[in-house]
Amino acid sequence: MNADLWDFASFFPLHRSAAFTFASSGMFARRVSAASVRTLTRLCALALVVALALGSELRVRVRLADGLVTEEVLEADSDRDLISVEFKQGDGTLITFVADFKQDVKIFRALVLGELERGQSQYQALCFISRLGRNEIIPSESMARLRQKNPQAIRLAEERRGLEQLEMSAAVNISQASQLSSHIHNMCSEAGEAIYTRESDVRHWLDKGVDGSIFEVLPQTTGAPSFQACHSTKDLWQACLCTYSLRLEWYPCLLKYCRSRDTTGKSSTYKCGIKSCSKGYHFTYYVPQKQLCLWDEET
Repeated sequence: MNADLWDFASFFPLHRSAAFTFASSGMFARRVSAASVRTLTRLCALALVVALALGSELRVRVRLADGLVTEEVLEADSDRDLISVEFKQGDGTLITFVADFKQDVKIFRALVLGELERGQSQYQALCFISRLGRNEIIPSESMARLRQKNPQAIRLAEERRGLEQLEMSAAVNISQASQLSSHIHNMCSEAGEAIYTRESDVRHWLDKGVDGSIFEVLPQTTGAPSFQACHSTKDLWQACLCTYSLRLEWYPCLLKYCRSRDTTGKSSTYKCGIKSCSKGYHFTYYVPQKQLCLWDEET
């Protein structure tokens, strides 16, 4: 992504509904009184404050691995120090990613369309929770100021990061999940018991004082597991190891800085754009029956 495709607004550029304009002709082309101008100025300021409280939204067109074009919705809330990315895959699955910078937690949610003819519900919700690493995505404050110069362009990530393998060996009790992040309940309430995390993350959170009762250790998924992979299991009611993969095709992963000089020749740097990345995630986790993992079948 070239730096000239993106810039950072001094204020909040994305909520254009907060801006007011005056028509220049017709019945509205009358002189506006000073009192009216002051009133409209106050309304504009109020609308801007409301927009800032709500956070920003950016819509980006991206091309998926299967060649289809989808629209990503990226939202940033600098007050809550939060970024979310949401898009729909070609098969209709809705993917949502949340980066909670206050708690250093990232949340993935997949709403997978069910196979009604095979006894599934309309959709199946999955949630995967892990620690948010440094430099995985740009800060929420920078994201809130980011705007797109050409919204009709189809974006391709500059850097395609490697596939991350995550062995999800523990389930998270949603009734206590606010200890990890206050956003888990809203994100994952529909997932029920299908909220997973890694053993290494569990140890980290326990060291930070999180109550151990929030986690339930699942049957072994690595080493010499006692269960077959779901894709090789024929019995729909047999326990097995499920895999689920997703990819964030486009997201702002790093800030770009440019250098300038003032009239005295002194140089300084400033934010002038972003670097975009694509990253895949492959989750492995235990399910009590293959019926909960019908997408993971041999082809």
